[in-house]
Amino acid sequence: QVQLVEFGGGLLQAGGSLRLSCAASGSIASINAMGWYRQAPGKQRELVASITSGGRTNYADSVKGRFAISRDNAKNMVYLQMNSLEPEDTGVYYCNADITYYRGISLRSINSWGQGTQVTVSS
Repeated sequence: QVQLVEFGGGLLQAGGSLRLSCAASGSIASINAMGWYRQAPGKQRELVASITSGGRTNYADSVKGRFAISRDNAKNMVYLQMNSLEPEDTGVYYCNADITYYRGISLRSINSWGQGTQVTVSS
């Protein structure tokens, strides 16, 4: 079994910066892609940024140049540095990861989600 836990959400004014962290725990063998999604009120969950195990990144057009995703493979963590925040960035931010884990002597794979952390940007 594995678990993802996000840290770092909060309330701040437009133009500010915030760093989200996500820690994966459990009997982890390896983690492939990791990413951050967000869901604004009344809207569908959308991809914000993703990063492969090799460090290749992908961003939503709306955050390019403002957000940066990174990961620490040794610590099983992924980060999202958010700069020049806008009210449109408000939402619940979720961590996501493709994880291979041990179940006894067997390996299992799962796409896992964190519980989400609220980011609110006021104008």
